[in-house]
Amino acid sequence: MPKIIPIIYWLSTLLIAIYNLTGIFYINKPFVQKAMQHLGLPKWFYIELLIANFIGGFIILLPFIGKRLKEWAYVGLGLVYLSAVNAHLAIDGINRIAFMPLVAFVFLLISYATYHLMKEQK
Repeated sequence: MPKIIPIIYWLSTLLIAIYNLTGIFYINKPFVQKAMQHLGLPKWFYIELLIANFIGGFIILLPFIGKRLKEWAYVGLGLVYLSAVNAHLAIDGINRIAFMPLVAFVFLLISYATYHLMKEQK
């Protein structure tokens, strides 16, 4: 296995984990509440979403978590990012902010692909 694969895996995974783990600290911030109201999301849902993202960030980051649970975390986070794009497009139309979750989605795909490359080589 090329030595670059684990480096790419850990960099992309750390970026996704930081993105998801830090979101929980903004759960009661007015700008988050305003943004979620703008998208039409009820408070209970976005709190649940932030908690789930936090848990998903930990699951993909920790190396001792089982493969099946990691798979579900990758799927769940991917659905969140794609749903965020859909929500932004539905409410605000085509603009730069609508496609920002795709950046996280690309890093998630890179993490997922390199995770499997590393598992195949073991």
